[in-house]
Amino acid sequence: MTALAAQPHHDGSARYVDDPAPALGARVGVRLRVPAGVGAEAVHVRAVTDGEPKYTVAAVVGAEPGDDGAIWWEGEVRAVNPVTSYRFLVETTAAGVQWVNGGGTWRRDVGDRDDFVLSTFSPPPDWLADAVCYEIFPDRFARGIDEQDWVDPEGDWAIECDWDTPIADDWRRAVRQLYRGDLVGVRRRLDHLEQLGVNLLYLTPVFPARSCHRYDASTFDAVDPVLGGDAALSALIDAAHRRGIRVIGDLTTNHSGNHHRWFQAALADAVAPETSYYYFTEHPHDYVGWFDVPTLPKFDLRSAQLREALLGERDGIVARWLRPQTAAGEGGFDGWRIDVGNMTGRHGAIDVNHDVFRRVRATMAAVRPETWLLGEHLHDATTDLAGDGWHGTMACSWFTRPIWSWLADPAARLIGVPGRLPDIGGGELAATMRALTAGVPWRSVSASMTLLDSHDTPRFSTVARSAQHQRVGVGLLATLPGVPMVFAGDEVGVGGATSDAGRQPFPWDESTWDHELLATYRALIALRRSVGALRRGGMRYAAASDEAIAFVRETADETVLVLASRAPHEGLRMGCGDLGLTGTAERLYGEGELSVAAGIVTLPGDGPAFNVWWIAGS
Repeated sequence: MTALAAQPHHDGSARYVDDPAPALGARVGVRLRVPAGVGAEAVHVRAVTDGEPKYTVAAVVGAEPGDDGAIWWEGEVRAVNPVTSYRFLVETTAAGVQWVNGGGTWRRDVGDRDDFVLSTFSPPPDWLADAVCYEIFPDRFARGIDEQDWVDPEGDWAIECDWDTPIADDWRRAVRQLYRGDLVGVRRRLDHLEQLGVNLLYLTPVFPARSCHRYDASTFDAVDPVLGGDAALSALIDAAHRRGIRVIGDLTTNHSGNHHRWFQAALADAVAPETSYYYFTEHPHDYVGWFDVPTLPKFDLRSAQLREALLGERDGIVARWLRPQTAAGEGGFDGWRIDVGNMTGRHGAIDVNHDVFRRVRATMAAVRPETWLLGEHLHDATTDLAGDGWHGTMACSWFTRPIWSWLADPAARLIGVPGRLPDIGGGELAATMRALTAGVPWRSVSASMTLLDSHDTPRFSTVARSAQHQRVGVGLLATLPGVPMVFAGDEVGVGGATSDAGRQPFPWDESTWDHELLATYRALIALRRSVGALRRGGMRYAAASDEAIAFVRETADETVLVLASRAPHEGLRMGCGDLGLTGTAERLYGEGELSVAAGIVTLPGDGPAFNVWWIAGS
C-alpha cells in the first residue's frame, strides 16, 4: 500500500491558486499543503519567466488542527508570460530536498514538462464545472418522424433497418445500416435525460452524409433531412434549453466526405477556389484522405478561403450553428466537439493546428462567449492544451484507458492501440492519471470530457470484469475531475464488444433494462450535482494498493473522500492529519464504514465496492 496522503500536494483548483485565469503580468498566490510528517523547513516556488527559472520563498500561512495537522505554505507566481509553468522545492531535515510538480513528489531533478501551469488566456465557461453530459448517436436513439414523412437519404448507400435489426458483424455493412433515429425523437425523449440527471447533450454529426455516423459530411450548411432538417435541430435545442440542458454539436475540421459540395467542385475544376481546400498530389484522382480513406478527403487549412468558410465569424460554419437557426429559435449550439482535432491542420511538415483552433476559439468567443470548445485527442494532448485553443479534450489517455486497465477484462482492446490493455493496480492507476495530466493546466483537465466508452469504443458494460466492476467505473466517472459523459444506453446496460456493435438502437422496452444499473447512474449523477467538491474541487490522492484507490476532492468549504476497490483487500490506512480528518465522516454513498483509532484512518476492505464520505473538520 502507498500512503499518498503523506506527500505534499498542490493542484490548480481554487483552494490552491488565487486566480486560475490571471491577467498578463498579475501576481498569483499559490499554496502547497505539506503534511506535518514531511518536516518541511523551507519551501520555494520555481517559476519559469521568459524561459529562465526564478525562485521565490514561500511562507507558512496556516496549519490544520491537531499536532499532526498539515502545514500550508504560500508563495507567488507572476504571470509574466501567457503560459507560466511552476513547481515547488521543499527543504526537509530528514529527507533532504523534494520537488513537487504535477506528477507528484520527487527526490531527483525533474523536467519542466510536468510542472503546474498557469494560463492567462480566457477560461472555459463557468457552467461547464456543473455539467454532466449525455452522448447521442442520432440514428440510434429514438424515432420521432412519422413513417409517411420519411425522407430518402442522399445516394444509394443506406441499408434500411427495423429498430430491432442486429448490427452487422462486417463494419463495411454496419456503417451503412440506417435505423432512422432522428432529432424529433431526441426531443420527445428529453424526459429520460432529465430524469437521469444530465444537463448537457452531445450530438454526434447531424449534417447530410453517406454513412450512419455522418462524419463524411456532404455539406455543413444544413441538417440532414433524414433527421428532420434545420427546424428539428432548432426545436430540439430550444426544448433542451427550456429544461436547463445545453447542447453541443460535432464538427469535422480535419476532413469532409468525398460527396461534399466543396470536394465535388474541386474535382470538377483544377482551378476552382475549392481545389485549394484539399491536398491534391495529382488532380483530380490523387489526393490525401484521412488515414488514406478516399471517402474522407483531408482539408488543407493553409487555405485562407477554407478558413473563412469554416471559421469566419460572419458566415463560417463554426459561427453559423452557434446562432439560432429559425426566426423563433432562442439559441444554437452551446459548443463544439471537434472530431480528430489532434490531426486538424497537420500533414507531414505542415502544422497549422494551433493557428486553426486559436481562430475557432476567437470566433466562438465573438459569436457566443459562453461556449465550450472540445477537441478529440485519444492520446497525449499536453501540447494542445495551453489554453488558447481547445478548452479541453476527450480524456481517453488519462481516464478511459487507465480505468479500463484497472477494471476491464485484460483481453479488452481500446481504440488507437494494438494489443491487450496493461493489467495495472490502483497505485499504477493513480500514477498514470498523474503522469498524463501533469503539464496540463488544471482548468483544461476540468474542462475535458471523461468517459467510460463512446460511439468509438466497445461498451464498458461488455468489457468490465463484472457488473460490480462496471458500477465502480460509474462511481469514478461521477467523482473524478472533468465533465462526465454517458453514452446513450450505458445507463440501462446496452452492450457491444466492438464500436459498431455498441451503436445499437436504444432499447425503449423498459423490461429489457438493467434497472439496478440505471438506479446507480441516477444516484451517482445526483451525488455529483449536489456536492460542490465533486464538481469544482481539487484532486488529492490519499492511498492506493493493487486492489483499491482512495482520493480526496476538496474546496475551501467542503471535502469528500472517495474509495474505489476492485476486489477484497487489506483496508487502506493513512494518518488522520495526512488525510485532513479532524472531525467526523458522514457516508454519502456506498455501504462501507471507515474506522478511526490512534490517529489512523482505516478504510473498508470489501470489494468490488464504491464509497464516498463527507469529511468534517478539514
